[in-house]
Amino acid sequence: MIVLIGMPGCGKSTVGRQLARRLGLPFHDSDHLIEQRLGCSIRAFFDREGEDRFRDLEEATLDELTHQAEPAVLSTGGGAVLRAVNRAHLHDRGQVVYLRSSPDEIYRRLRHDTTRPLLQVSNPLQRLRDLYAQRDPLYRETAHYVIETGRPSVATLVNMIVMQLELAGVTAPSAATASVAPATGPSSA
Repeated sequence: MIVLIGMPGCGKSTVGRQLARRLGLPFHDSDHLIEQRLGCSIRAFFDREGEDRFRDLEEATLDELTHQAEPAVLSTGGGAVLRAVNRAHLHDRGQVVYLRSSPDEIYRRLRHDTTRPLLQVSNPLQRLRDLYAQRDPLYRETAHYVIETGRPSVATLVNMIVMQLELAGVTAPSAATASVAPATGPSSA
């Protein structure tokens, strides 16, 4: 399993869908699956039940998704690394790619987004900076690979990930028909 982690808005879902298509693998988005099961948005659930209850559901969902035997690409929520058990499951059961974006770059992308509950504050840029300071070490601890997102296109980011996975022997050099090997690659984090 190839797992994408990173800050909210760094491109995990968009890149994950394209990466899965490129590798011919199923794509799973943990936040989307949680919303399907809840029958409401994560923001509505956050407002009603609180973050701790959401993190419980997220933990159970990630455990289930990372237990799947079939190769796949998994996009996680930005806070998936907050719990040590999630970090361990993701790292041990998959090849984890940290899509690293600066808070300023994320703010540029998300400044008009009203769907992300942790950013519905008076100063979202400062909130992103605080989240980044808290989460960047956790993302790095969890990741096998770190990809700087900057301003490359989605296709360029997918190519960068595929190259890393090929160099590590995780995917076959023919990326269009590649399959994913078990999690045994080197750590570059």
